[in-house]
Amino acid sequence: MAKASGAGVWAGRAISGLTTLVFGISAAMKVRGGAEVIQGMAHLGLPETLIVPLAILEAACVAIYLIPATSVLGAILLTGYMGGAICTHVRVGDPVFVQIAIGVLLWLGLYLREKRLRGLIPLRVS
Repeated sequence: MAKASGAGVWAGRAISGLTTLVFGISAAMKVRGGAEVIQGMAHLGLPETLIVPLAILEAACVAIYLIPATSVLGAILLTGYMGGAICTHVRVGDPVFVQIAIGVLLWLGLYLREKRLRGLIPLRVS
């Protein structure tokens, strides 16, 4: 099997890197804790006891996404994680554009860098 290369693949890697950086910062902030995190969880109606489990879940999903052999599974898991975040934010009346954009970028980055995924979901050109 040939190695992936080209501008599209590098763009996909950059987009994937940025999205995983966002998830990584989010997980690190949860682990670090602090008043902002506790206030954010209270605003969302979530107990403080979920802070560390959510951080572990988020970091684990990102790790699975970053491993090339399991990247599609990681994208599916992160999509589920983002779905929960979107639902939670909608419930309290917060805007969800950022969460939706991160989810779209997550899949766009993977689509551009993963030949197997492009084979499953080909873009039709007339």
